[in-house]
Amino acid sequence: MHDFCFTIPYGLILIGGGIVGFAKKGSTASLAGGVGTGLLLVLAGYLSLKAFEKKKNSYFAIVIETVCAAVLTVVMAQRYMETSKVMPAGIVCPHDRVLSVQNCDRWQPYSSQG
Repeated sequence: MHDFCFTIPYGLILIGGGIVGFAKKGSTASLAGGVGTGLLLVLAGYLSLKAFEKKKNSYFAIVIETVCAAVLTVVMAQRYMETSKVMPAGIVCPHDRVLSVQNCDRWQPYSSQG
């Protein structure tokens, strides 16, 4: 499965989560973090999709995805350790770890068999 299949929907979920966090709690940190990171992931997914259409890899998109996932993993793991609340930290952190590992596997020339 290709990275944009996860990155674009996940970016949209983060955008929605940031908006919901702001609407429920008035948290500008949720708004900035969720929408900012979500938009970066949607952009990276779009770049990856366009590269896929040309039968190439977008290493720039992979770097964006991996950095976003790594930062979210650390931030959400710290938040979970402090609060022990499953939402959102307990949900976001494991997904970001999977995204990071998946992107590390993408550092290879394009293969039409994948």
